[in-house]
Amino acid sequence: MAIQMRNSIGDKLDRPIRVCGMVKNEGEPGGGPFVCKEKDGSTSLQILESVQIEDKSLMANSTHFNPVDIVCCIKDKNGNKFDLKQFTDPTTGLSVEKTFAGRKAKYTELPGLWNGSMSRWNTVFVEVPISTFNPVKTVSDLLRPVHQ
Repeated sequence: MAIQMRNSIGDKLDRPIRVCGMVKNEGEPGGGPFVCKEKDGSTSLQILESVQIEDKSLMANSTHFNPVDIVCCIKDKNGNKFDLKQFTDPTTGLSVEKTFAGRKAKYTELPGLWNGSMSRWNTVFVEVPISTFNPVKTVSDLLRPVHQ
């Protein structure tokens, strides 16, 4: 039993690490940090896009927004690079609807960089100053003073 527990803890610790700098949520479109339940019943810290969240009140009540900065460690304790494909969740693709050439188009995005592609990483969320966040999601965002 002790060996099985040690292997389980070792498996959880022997993963890539990401430290995500998050800003306070001020209503910008996008996602944010959440605690998610995994298939094995455990929980993990994940970054979700708003389209992945069925209960929109969770997004509205979210205190922080998508990462502004991410620092990653992709080497194991011996200095060897992790095979990052082992630490993904391919089921986290997104069904998205956008306008292209004046027509609505539906498509599926593969798992994004910080949601599905980093789903099994050890994660820490830290708050960073709002001054580090200068989004450009639309052309009019370029008119904000920070971009002048």
